Amino acid sequence: MKWLLIAGAVVALLILGLVVVGWLLPQKHTASQRAQLGAPPEAVWALLTGVEAFPAWRSDVKAVQRLPDREGLPAWVEEGSHGRITFATERREPPRLLVTRIADADLPFGGTWTYEVAPAPGGSTLTITEDGAIYNPVFRVMARFVFGYEATMKAFLQSLDEAVKEKR
Repeated sequence: MKWLLIAGAVVALLILGLVVVGWLLPQKHTASQRAQLGAPPEAVWALLTGVEAFPAWRSDVKAVQRLPDREGLPAWVEEGSHGRITFATERREPPRLLVTRIADADLPFGGTWTYEVAPAPGGSTLTITEDGAIYNPVFRVMARFVFGYEATMKAFLQSLDEAVKEKR
């Protein structure tokens, strides 16, 4: 019985430590990733903005529900490995600049992704910049020390690269 109490106390201290470290970490962060893609900017733009087709090339998206436009710009819900997340487009300058925002205040995280598409020899360069916020302190610790802020962007760029290669 004594070992059970000690084990419980150690687990409680570990959780408390995670929470304290999480509170000490900044809530907001900026991260960026860049990829060379073998398609012109217009083709990359079509993949980035064709939200209904996301389940066909993004392994983390199982379904997309298009919502009514917000201020004339697309909005949608993605259902997938991260649950249901509502997104809204904030800015569109085809085929070079796209800014999307997580438009769901009930999530433990939020922020924007800025996609910058530029012509490059043999195709395009895509730079994604995440201006994010992680509200839950335990999630902050996990993002900072376990997954990294770039993990989702890296997976997205890998899926996008594969989709570009399939279209060739």
